[in-house]
Amino acid sequence: MFTGIVEELGEVVRLTDAGGDSAVLAVRGPVVTSDARHGDSIAVNGVCLTVIDNEDGVFTADVMGETLRRSSLGALAVGSPVNLERAATVGSRLGGHLVQGHVDGVAKLIAREPAAEWEVLTFSLPPELSRYVVEKGSITVDGVSLTVMAVTADSFSVGLIPTTLKLTVLGSKGVGDPVNLEVDVIAKYVEKMLGDRHAG
Repeated sequence: MFTGIVEELGEVVRLTDAGGDSAVLAVRGPVVTSDARHGDSIAVNGVCLTVIDNEDGVFTADVMGETLRRSSLGALAVGSPVNLERAATVGSRLGGHLVQGHVDGVAKLIAREPAAEWEVLTFSLPPELSRYVVEKGSITVDGVSLTVMAVTADSFSVGLIPTTLKLTVLGSKGVGDPVNLEVDVIAKYVEKMLGDRHAG
């Protein structure tokens, strides 16, 4: 479980085809690797990955083909910046919202609107996710916990403060770039419970 508060901007060191429809991803991140051990979870652009090795500030993780296809990780290259967050611990501050690190879909940045101190970013919204996204609700974009400013049938907008622009990959995303989306898990549970209730 994560909170969607990015701890550092890491860098892809290697993305190696491991055969059998999988890859090994190596990421430099001195903060998140400072106490990382084999088996720990680190979110990379919002995707929960398991540490298999950690040496000299670089951790490696296995990435299944399913993850490469259903997230934007397959588009990474050596040198790509990535958002990194260690899994929350008991007693962690919940500065964002409950994030699982399970990508629900991939969207694209469709507009950036700069303002004096902040920016509004608008992303496409996959049809199968639109029912979970509400104005003033929470959404995770590339692992960043954000509040939805506005939503339409096929897009949503968020406002980014200077800190988010500077310390996450969202500050450098260009129009057309893919991002990972994770909708609020509470909305999915509510939908399931109401569906079961009506079915019963």
